[in-house]
Order: sequence, then C-alpha cells, then structure tokens
Amino acid sequence: MNPLPYFLDHIWLIPLIPLAGAALMLLFGRRLPNRAVSVICVGSVFVSFIYSIGAFAQLLQRAPADRVVQRVLFQWITPGPVQTVGGLKGFLAEWGLMLDPLSAVMILVVTGVGFLIHFYSIGYMGHEGGYYRFFGYMNLFMFSMLTLVLANNMLLMFVGWEGVGLCSYLLIGFYFLRKSAADAGKKAFIVNRVGDSGFLLGIFLTMTTLGTITFSGAGRLDTPPITGIREALAAGFASGQFVSGAPALTAIALLLFVGAIGKSAQIPLYTWLPDAMEGPTPVSALIHAATMVTAGVYMVARTNAIYQLAPLALEVVAIIGALTAIYAASMGLMQNDIKRVLAYSTISQLGYMFLACGVGAYIAGIFHLMTHSFFKALLFLGAGSVIHALSGEQDLRKMGGLWSKIPTTARTFLIAALALCGVFPLAGFFSKDEILWQAYSSELGRDLAGIFWVIGALTAGMTAFYMFRLVFLTFFGKSRVPHDVEHHIHESPRSMTVPLILLAALSIVGGFVGVPAALGSFVGISHYFERFLEPVIAQYAPHAAEATAAAAVAHHEPMEYLLMLVALATAGVGIWLAYTMYLKRTELPAQLEARFPRLYGLIYNKYYMDQIYDALFVNRARDLGTALGGFDSKVIDGMGVDGSAWLTRRTSRISIWYDTWIVDGLVNLSARIVWMFSFPVRMLQGGRISGYALFIVLGILIFLGYYLKELRAMIR
Repeated sequence: MNPLPYFLDHIWLIPLIPLAGAALMLLFGRRLPNRAVSVICVGSVFVSFIYSIGAFAQLLQRAPADRVVQRVLFQWITPGPVQTVGGLKGFLAEWGLMLDPLSAVMILVVTGVGFLIHFYSIGYMGHEGGYYRFFGYMNLFMFSMLTLVLANNMLLMFVGWEGVGLCSYLLIGFYFLRKSAADAGKKAFIVNRVGDSGFLLGIFLTMTTLGTITFSGAGRLDTPPITGIREALAAGFASGQFVSGAPALTAIALLLFVGAIGKSAQIPLYTWLPDAMEGPTPVSALIHAATMVTAGVYMVARTNAIYQLAPLALEVVAIIGALTAIYAASMGLMQNDIKRVLAYSTISQLGYMFLACGVGAYIAGIFHLMTHSFFKALLFLGAGSVIHALSGEQDLRKMGGLWSKIPTTARTFLIAALALCGVFPLAGFFSKDEILWQAYSSELGRDLAGIFWVIGALTAGMTAFYMFRLVFLTFFGKSRVPHDVEHHIHESPRSMTVPLILLAALSIVGGFVGVPAALGSFVGISHYFERFLEPVIAQYAPHAAEATAAAAVAHHEPMEYLLMLVALATAGVGIWLAYTMYLKRTELPAQLEARFPRLYGLIYNKYYMDQIYDALFVNRARDLGTALGGFDSKVIDGMGVDGSAWLTRRTSRISIWYDTWIVDGLVNLSARIVWMFSFPVRMLQGGRISGYALFIVLGILIFLGYYLKELRAMIR
C-alpha cells in the first residue's frame, strides 16, 4: 500500500496536465474551434490548481519536520563518480519532484494566478488570430514554470528555467508580423542567455564542490538514499570543511545570482523586461509579473543553504536589489505607456525581493513575491481591460475620465494600486513593511547605518507617486480620449472582469497570512506564513537560535511601529504629489519639465541605457560582424571557398587539355598503327570460303615447294 496520500503521491500530474494541453494545441489545435481550445487549455490549468490545493492541504496535515515529499520518476543522468573538494563522490541527477512549504506556496501562486489569467485570456484574445497557438504556448509555460518550482535538483530546475525562457520568447513575439514584437522577443531571449550562462556554471561548480546538485535528501520514498546540498553543507560546516565565506561557496552563490539577475530583470540585465510589453497583455500579467520573473527570487530562496555560508554574495544580492528598486522606480515616474509603467514597477518590486533575500530575510522576500503576484497581475489585467475599452490605446496622455465608464476595471485597479503602494491593511502593506523592517533591523542593515531602509522608503514614495499618476491620468480628470474612440468605450466582458474581482479580493486579504508579530498581538493573528516556511531555511551558525529569538523580540520594539508610520507617510506624500500635479495643478508637470529639461530628458529616456548598451555591445558586435564579414568574404570565401573552386576549375582545364591532346592523341595514334598493321590480316580474313580455299591451296603449294627444294638438295 502506498504510504503517501493521493495528491502527494501524484504531484507529478501538476506539471504534466498543462503539458498535455500544450501538446494537443500544438499538434491538433489548428483543427479545433476556439471553444474547445478554451475548455482544454483553461481546464488543464484549473485541474492543476485543484491538484495543487489537494497537495497543499495534505502537506499541512503532516508534522512541520515531515513536510518534505519527493517523487522520483526515474534516474536521469548517472555519469558516475566525480572528483570534489571532499574527495570522490557519486553523482546522480534524477527526474524528480519535491514538494515542501516553499514549493507548495509557489505552485499555488503559479496555478492559481495562472488559471485566472488563462480565464481572462478567453475574452481578451477571443478575436485574435492564432488563438490555439497562444493557449498552447501558455500551457507550455505553465508546465515549464511548475517543473522549475517542483524540481528536486538544480539540473531539472534548469530545464524548467530554460523552458520558461523559450515560452517567454514565443509569447513576447506572438505578434511576430510586427517588427517591434519580434525584436522584443529576440532581445529577451538573448539577454536571458547571458544570465543563464552564469547559472549553468554555478550548477557545474556546485557539482564539483559538493558532489551533489539535489536540494535535499529528505522526504524520499522507495528510492536509494542520496545526499542533498543542505546535508552536504551541514556536514561540511560541522566538520570544518566549509566555513562561512569559503571562496568556492561564494563563487557558486555569485554565479547562481547571475542567472537570477537575467531572469528577474535586475541591474544590469533588466532592459529586456520593458520591451517585453510588446506581447499580449495576459502574457505580461502571467510571465512578466506573476511567475517567470520571480524565478530568480525563488532560486535564491531555494539555495539559501549556500547563500548563508557566502556573506559576500549576500551583500551583492542586497546591494543589487536595493539599487534596482530605486533605479527602476525612478524610470517609472515619467513613462506614458500604461504597460511600461507597470513593467518598471515590476523591476522595482523584484529589487525589493532581492533586498530581502540579501539581508537574510528569505521568507519576507517570498511573502512579497506571493502578494505581489496578486496585485501586479491585477494591475496588468486591469491595464489590458483599459486597452480593450480604448480599442488598443496604451498612451496615458490619451486617456482620462474612465472611472464611470468602466467601473469594475477602475475600482479593482484602484485596489491593486493601493496594495502596491503599501497602504494598510492591503496585502502589499504587510509584505513591503516586513522587507523594510528586515532591511533596517538585520545585521547587514545595521552595519550600513540603515541605508537599505532609506532606499526602500524612498522607493515606496516613488512607487506611490507613479502609480497614482497612472490612476489619475487614466480614470480621473478630463477625458483626453480621441472622439472616434470615446463612443466605443465599454466595460470588458465577464470573462475578463471576474478574474479582476477575484484578484482584488486576494489583494485585500492575501497579506493577513503574514501579519508581523508587532501587529499580531493587536489583531490576534500570528505570523503564520513565517512559521510555515521556517523549516525550509537552513541555519548553520551556532548563534542561529539566539538570533532568531532576538529578531522575534525586536519585532515588538517601538522602532518598528515608527518605521511603519514613516513608510505609510512616505506613500501618502507620493499620492498627494500625484494628486496635486495631475488633478489639481495640471500645469506643474510642464513647468517642471521646462525648468529641468536635462533631468526630465534623462529620466524620460530611461537614462539612455538602451542607447549605451547599443553603443557598447550591439553596435560593437555589428562592427565586429562587419569586420569579420570582410575577412569572411575576402579570405574565407575568396581564398578558401572561391579559391578552391578556382583551383579546381584550372586543374580541371589542364586535365581536359591533357586528356584531349595527350591521352586521346596517343590513343588515336595507336589506333592508326594497329589499323595499318592489321590491314593484311583484314585482307586475309574476308569471310569467303573460296578465298579461304585459295589461301589453303597456296599454303600447301608453298609448303610443298619449300620441302621439295630441301629434298632435292638432299638427293644431290
């Protein structure tokens, strides 16, 4: 009898069901009507969501120490022993799935939010060409993302990692007849490959350093025991083989983070994400807000055992995250494309998540990942509803006055904007406040005199400003919608508004699972999310228990309440400034632009980073290609390919001359000689019997004449 409950025993079906939907679409989708495509593809994600809920519920029924389940489908790569730092160890890569508290949270986010976005896409993409192809790509993405978060080892995670990269390329470039979309898809693919090279090197170095790439050896049933990364590091730390700050571990952590920088669009590999808005809006919501771009954060949290022993790498993660958060927020201040504002917001919020991981608050980073997926997916879907109502218009300068015309979209969008700004008691308040508090109270935060908290608070104020600039320009004030479009404005169909309402509800209540201890005493709700994820976070330092206890006590310090109020006040100032500039005194933006033209141009043009990258990399690569093209045409083609052809032609002509004049001449001469010498023979061989009889008689006479002469000589 199988010791596992049904859903835990069948976690492999969670990614497999969307894969089946994708296979059906890509093989037979062209022959299916849109209704059948919708039922198969949306239904497959819904079934995966049901299985995810079942697996999550059955995982909760187990003791916290036993909340790890691994289902190994088959042994994938078994190259044999490898030489590691600790000696010769066996290496094994399995096709196996692992469900623990961290992956359980991720599959609920991916399948839950993914299902709502798939459902929304029925209405949004209903009149688009390639309907089956779109949903086939979306289902393939779901399979890849679920494989990524459920993988029990780095190599299988890399398979899902590359799978979501492929699907991103396909979906961003879905409108492939439009050059900007095709270019954006290629840009995303190439930039991500730069990051993925670092991730792959990190996997190789992990294998040669630890002898394993499996995350954990716990929770394995009916399979040979295997040492995981957590166990190998714990044993090495206890024996003194690995110490905090070991160069090999630091190198592994930094290489893995290079992959995270590319996938999660951090400095300097962030430039692909704004251009990715060329894809359909549901793609922006699913891939570039709720799931794919969070893969880097998930990977850092999953490999926290390595990062805890690499403090230098953690500092790099925190610094990159903080700089990206404020840098991307500044670029969102003056963008006029509704989707690009949200794209820069996504980059900024991902910076928050990395800041949390960098200061050691992995749970806070995952908590913000979860809540952010609710309200950012809602923001993108709400933006799609606005674009749908305005017949494809995305420019904020051509909107306004839509509050009463598309009420469901407007009200749900406002809820999402408030949640993103961290307004109490919405979901974003709890997750963002936790990150700010950890940035202030963590050991690294204290060492840097609170600079991370200052950056985070300023970013929160800028976020509030650009989000409510977007809200006011879109839904309030005078209508700037062109007259030929205004009379067509209408609310989106229910297939689009129902997901908006559900995501709005999650944006309101989603944060209560992570109420911090400082507020838990007032509302009577403990920090359940933190306690649920605690078993996933490795603790190696001897003072880990004391540090955890001290952090829990610190949560009740008056300073945390003060910082909460300051963060709320900062967000309030940002909202007030947006209200003043874009509703009350609408002439202020133009006056500020005229007064600070260079600063305005710098921010509006996104610090000219695309132009700088073009000058440093794209154009130089083109120049190198041009130079190599000359070498190729003159040397490779001219002397190599064309030269060998020329030589072949010349030698063939010599051969032809030799064959014609020498060989054929000798053959003809010999033929003439043979003909001359064969003439008498041909005369003798006439084919007539009388001629042959004559020659016989003549021969006999010659013979007799010769012997008669000899006989006569003998007689004499």
